[in-house]
Amino acid sequence: MFLICGEALYDVFPAEETATGFTLDARIGGSPFNVTIGLSRLGREAALFGGISEDPLGRRLERVLREEGVDTRHVIGKANPTTLALVGLDPAGVPHYSFYGHEAADRVLNLVDLPNLAEDITGLHFGSYSLVVEPTGSTFLTLAQQQSGQRLISLDPNVRLNVEPDALCWRERVEAFAETADLVKVSDEDLETLFPKAGAGDVATAWHRQGVQLVVITKGSEGALVSLRGEVFEAPGRKVETVDTVGAGDTFQAALLCGLQELDRATRAGLRALSLEDCRRVVAFAIDAAGITCARRGADLPRRDELPDL
Repeated sequence: MFLICGEALYDVFPAEETATGFTLDARIGGSPFNVTIGLSRLGREAALFGGISEDPLGRRLERVLREEGVDTRHVIGKANPTTLALVGLDPAGVPHYSFYGHEAADRVLNLVDLPNLAEDITGLHFGSYSLVVEPTGSTFLTLAQQQSGQRLISLDPNVRLNVEPDALCWRERVEAFAETADLVKVSDEDLETLFPKAGAGDVATAWHRQGVQLVVITKGSEGALVSLRGEVFEAPGRKVETVDTVGAGDTFQAALLCGLQELDRATRAGLRALSLEDCRRVVAFAIDAAGITCARRGADLPRRDELPDL
């Protein structure tokens, strides 16, 4: 089972205009929340560790987790409100977010909230703005440091400068998490934000030296650049009729972890034994999964029977 660590919120889309304003279409989301749902829909056991509000919106979030078959034993109830992310789409369907979440439930985890992990949790995934907002960010980093070397650690920065505008803060925190990680998935846009003066290959090499086994750099419709212990290959993208790209990266992440689990490579030892050919298969599987999400409105992640066997 993977324990996904991070935020849960609502993506809010402006919808139909009215005489006095417009209606809003709220969709459950948050990158780590989506990854958790995505893993469960792909037939893998998943749990979420994060702060969820005890307000009506938060109770709905937790109910959806249970309905999707997610383990909620590590969900921490908080009196704080639920984060809202107002989503605007450009002509290509690429989302731009405005976050409303000051002192929200997903930002106020403390060390006292750290879970005691059972043996069935073989890996942990960390990502998005939960890495940098405090005190949650420091709480998650402590957990990653505690579990590094014992369980597989996965990282997806999913940088959100409109939550924390200081790119240096992001870079320092991502580097701290990368020191604990076995797998890093990062978009090319995030890589440019984090390391504007370094090439992708240089960043991957530096992470490999720190102990990261697998680095996957997603490039939207162009596919992905992959480095497995320094062996590099390009994975082509898939042509789809794109509605929007909300949740595409989260789908890729969930499918990546799912693929590794299906090949019995979702442990520290398993990842070290991952062959280049199997890595190609897993990344192609993740690209196919992301394409399905792009063809739908919002973060509507695919189920296992929508994808080919590995």
